[in-house]
Amino acid sequence: MLVYLAVGSNIGDRQHYIRSAIQGLSARGVRTIRCASIYLTEPRDFLDQPWFLNTVLEASTSLDPDQLLRACLEVEEENLRKRDLSKGPRTLDIDIIFFGREIIRKHGLEIPHPRFSKRRFVLEPLAEIAPEFVDPVSGKTIRQLLEEVSDPALVERLR
Repeated sequence: MLVYLAVGSNIGDRQHYIRSAIQGLSARGVRTIRCASIYLTEPRDFLDQPWFLNTVLEASTSLDPDQLLRACLEVEEENLRKRDLSKGPRTLDIDIIFFGREIIRKHGLEIPHPRFSKRRFVLEPLAEIAPEFVDPVSGKTIRQLLEEVSDPALVERLR
């Protein structure tokens, strides 16, 4: 299955944590096909925290959605992720944005990610690698969603 994952970090060696996420996911059967550039992004929601490095991965996996979620959570935990403050600083955050074109809404798992289309820090890197991918909920391409997003947060492509 083709999946898109958003990866971010805003404490410690942020680039190391992003590389570690890719390696940890690979060890669990999530093979990266393409990785967007790294973006420096302004915090959202909880503003009093360091800026993030974010990217998006296009990957292939034979895991089902629940197994993929478990793999993401295991990799976060391996990388010292603490969940003591909602939307607060974190060594690593991995969100499942898309699982093919499936729409999944159940306790503990919502795919597509329920807020991805309102977040410039997800849409910018996603548009870099998959501008014509169609969101199964809205029926719009990633490029269209990026053009329409009202999120004013600064998102700067680093490399």
